[in-house]
Amino acid sequence: MNNKIKILVIDDEHQIRKLLKLTLEANDYDVLTAENGKIGIQLAASYQPELILLDLNLPDEDGLMVLKNIREWSSSQIIILSVRSTENDKIKLLDSGADDFITKPFHSGELLARIRVALRHKEPLKDSPIETIGEFEINYAARSIKKNGDILYLTSTEYAIFKLLISNRGKVLTHSQILERIWGNPFSDETQYLRVFIGQIRKKIEDDPAKPKYLKTILGVGYIFIENN
Repeated sequence: MNNKIKILVIDDEHQIRKLLKLTLEANDYDVLTAENGKIGIQLAASYQPELILLDLNLPDEDGLMVLKNIREWSSSQIIILSVRSTENDKIKLLDSGADDFITKPFHSGELLARIRVALRHKEPLKDSPIETIGEFEINYAARSIKKNGDILYLTSTEYAIFKLLISNRGKVLTHSQILERIWGNPFSDETQYLRVFIGQIRKKIEDDPAKPKYLKTILGVGYIFIENN
């Protein structure tokens, strides 16, 4: 039985696909590749990879549309590979469900480090599988969250941030603390990166995201999860 972590590479450049496949297989990953968005979506559905490396410039579909399509039904970690590098590009992609963004060209060492960080979000906790905190029920084994019995559909990264904050409820976590815990040192100064995810989480957990009662902002410092209201 193959227990290797599955990674799907969606990129239209043959040399990039070949290089990524060789690099990832050399690091003991199980790798499948797709040269366009249509095949990539089909393989994502049938292959069910733990992680997807997605290029934005695909010959048949815009990578953003492929991202949105896959994110509608998949909880795979999705790392974007692109020559686009503006802050607005990154915000749009994160807002659409991407978990990370790497600008081309990149070093294989950086890519492998980002993959390791992303895959840590997929590891279930070994503690008691279910914990109830106020209105929220967290099933650590299933990586699922309910609020008053209703399932909250969080992406892998949103879940990781929510779990970090609720596990430290009542305690202020600084921007840099959250960024380092979730993404690692390279992101320790990118507070805008975090702000996008906080906004998405509030849309899913708050009755009124504009007036959050659980996930509070401490201006200029960070965020705090408030259990009792």
